[in-house]
Amino acid sequence: MVSLFREKTQRADGQVLEINFGPQHPSTHGVFRLHTLVDGETIREVKPVMGYLHRNQEQISENLTYTGFIGFTDRMDYINAIPNNFSFVLAAEKLAGIEVPERADHIRIIMAELARIVNHMAVVGFLLNDLGAAFTPLLYAFRERELILDIFEDLTGSRMMCNYFRIGGVKSDLSEQHLATIKKMAARLPKFLDEFETLLTNNEILCMRCQNTGILSPETAVNSGITGPALRASGVNYDIRKTDRYSLYGRFDFKVPLGKTGDVYDRYYVRILEIRESLNILRQAVAALPRGEFINKKTAAFIRSPRNFKPPVGEAYARTESPKGELGFYILSDGTPQPWRCHARAPSLINLSALETMCVGQKIADMMIILGSIDIVLGETDR
Repeated sequence: MVSLFREKTQRADGQVLEINFGPQHPSTHGVFRLHTLVDGETIREVKPVMGYLHRNQEQISENLTYTGFIGFTDRMDYINAIPNNFSFVLAAEKLAGIEVPERADHIRIIMAELARIVNHMAVVGFLLNDLGAAFTPLLYAFRERELILDIFEDLTGSRMMCNYFRIGGVKSDLSEQHLATIKKMAARLPKFLDEFETLLTNNEILCMRCQNTGILSPETAVNSGITGPALRASGVNYDIRKTDRYSLYGRFDFKVPLGKTGDVYDRYYVRILEIRESLNILRQAVAALPRGEFINKKTAAFIRSPRNFKPPVGEAYARTESPKGELGFYILSDGTPQPWRCHARAPSLINLSALETMCVGQKIADMMIILGSIDIVLGETDR
C-alpha cells in the first residue's frame, strides 16, 4: 500500500507510526479508511480515504427520467431517505416552474421532520456506542425510531427507502389514522428525551470524553463549508429552514439550537435540542394541515407517464436543511425527459473536510467519536 505520509515517516526516527482504520472497521460507519499518523497515542495527521462505495448515482440520473431518479436519491443517505427526495423535487419544480399545493407542502415538512428525528436519535445512539460507554442508549433510540419507521411503512410501503415525494407533491395523502399515530408518537417522545438526557447529558463518562474533544472553531467551520448540526454546534447561527424559508418553514415558530465550544459534546447536545424543535414544528404542521390536493393535478399524470415531464432548457439549484447539513441538487436540463446533468451537494462529503483539524493533537481513542459526531453516511460521500 502506498503511504500517504512517506516523507514524514522517513523523518520520524521510528517514533511515528502509520495506522489504517478501515476500510473494514465498525466505527467508520461504512467502507471508509482513515489513514492516520500517530506519535505514541497522539494523532499527528489524518487523511480520509473514500471511494470504496462509489455507485455512480449522478451519472445514472442522466439515463433516467426525473421521476425515475427520485427513488435513487433514497440510496444516498440511506439512514433517512426522505430529505434526499425533498431537495431533488424542489430543484425539478424550480426548473419547471411547478407550484405545490399547501397540503402537500405541510405533508412534506411533517415527513422531513420525522426523518430528522430518526437521524438524530440514531446518531446519538451510535455515538455512545463508538464511545464505548454504553450500548443501551442505542437500543433505546432504536426502540423509539421503530415508531416512526412504522409510520413510514404504513404511508409509503417502505421503512427506509420510502420514495415518497413526487414532483408537484407527494405520492399519497395522510389519512386521519396516520395523523392520529403521528400525534401519539409526538406526545410520547418528550418523555423519552427527558429519560435520555437523564441518562446521558450529565453522565460523567460522556462529559469527560466529549467535552473539549474535537473542537471546531466557528471560523474553521465556515471556511471549510461545514453545515448542519456540526456548524451550529460551533455557535454559527445558520439553518437553511430559517435563511431560505423553503417550502412553508417560514410559517412555523422554532428555535435554532447553538453550541458554545464546538466540541463533540456540543455536537451531541445540539442534536438532542433539534429533536425537541422538530417535535415543535411537527405539532404546528399537523395542527395547520389544510384540506386540499396532495399533488399538483397537472403533474400527477407524470407519475403514470414520467417521460412526458420535460422541463424547459435551463438550470436550477435547490437546497434543504437535511439532518446532516445542506443537501442541494443542481440540475441542468436540455428539454428532454432526462436531466442532462445532475450534481448533488452532499453534506457528508463536505463535512469531512474539517476532520483532520478536529483530530490533530487528540488521542487515538478520540478519533472515532470525533468522526461519529460529524455524522457521515457513505452512500452520500461516495455517490
